[in-house]
Amino acid sequence: MSKQQIDLNNKTILVTGSPGFIGANLVLRLLRELSSGTVISFDSMNDYYNPALKEYRLSLIEEAAKTSPVKHIFIHGNLADKELVDKVFTQYQPSVVVNLAAQAGVRYSIDHPDVYIESNIIGFFNVLEACRHSYSSTGADENGYKGVEHLVYASSSSVYGGNKKVPFSTDDKVDNPVSLYAATKKSNELLAHSYSKLYNIPSTGLRFFTVYGPAGRPDMFYFSATNKLARGEKIQIFNYGNCKRDFTYVDDIVEGVFRVMQGAPEKENGPDGLPIPPYAVYNIGGGTPENLLDYVSTLQEELVRAGVLEESYDFEAHRELVGMQPGDVPVTYADSEALERDYGFKPEIDIRTGLRRFAEWYKEYYQ
Repeated sequence: MSKQQIDLNNKTILVTGSPGFIGANLVLRLLRELSSGTVISFDSMNDYYNPALKEYRLSLIEEAAKTSPVKHIFIHGNLADKELVDKVFTQYQPSVVVNLAAQAGVRYSIDHPDVYIESNIIGFFNVLEACRHSYSSTGADENGYKGVEHLVYASSSSVYGGNKKVPFSTDDKVDNPVSLYAATKKSNELLAHSYSKLYNIPSTGLRFFTVYGPAGRPDMFYFSATNKLARGEKIQIFNYGNCKRDFTYVDDIVEGVFRVMQGAPEKENGPDGLPIPPYAVYNIGGGTPENLLDYVSTLQEELVRAGVLEESYDFEAHRELVGMQPGDVPVTYADSEALERDYGFKPEIDIRTGLRRFAEWYKEYYQ
């Protein structure tokens, strides 16, 4: 699909889910790279994990904004609040929207389904509705605002469920989710497609594959395992270690999002005179799935190197091999060929480099 190039400078960009993990890193990148414009961070700062980590990321953003030519505005709110979402769109008129806000976590969705429906379904619907109403009947308002030029939103590798064909391609059927979280992400893709078709909204979904890095989410395995090891507790390794994950370092994710923001699916009409949905979905993954036991060994080595753990630490005594957890899948493996073809990018940061950066950050932040 051909792309409409978008210059992000001198634009208003709305990033929901900032100061979340990916959102904060994206906003920091925008503050560094752009020469003008406004970036709006929108987040509920909920307590799914310790809010202090979000406050830390927000402090990094606010510090970076002091020396950036780009204006930064933080709005504390919930995407399920339709009135607030509509007000933000009306007041600030974003040209590019990056929706990263979502209730994350596969296992958490088993016991807390309501928060996933509120955030991932209702919240995303409110964003789509606001994008729809950003277009005026005349094509531009008195200020020249033409509405949302590109909606980029986070999907997930979880949509592939127990897919046994690897690597996972966006051409694969994804009709059998194994968790509510995955079902909500697939629903986002379906909703975005219908809104792209009905209202000609250029939208791009990004299926992220196991994102990790400094100041990440504490519920992710690498982070929670580090916390447990630092306290002298055992870590559980699921499916007896027979898991492979396409771990993707956060800087690679941000690079992919940054490039995609600048290339929206082009608006075109079909033979019937009606819009062809300006809609696309891409994988962003490392493309080299790592055995979970190898990943754990690399993590442990880097924690020792960074001084988080002592060299004499008995790792074998702190490992426990257990069965598969509900909602988990044995393998994730991204085919990112389409991303490379259309945007000239593929993730390239290896797990040794990525885990070393995480371990060094962890040492500085916690110890």
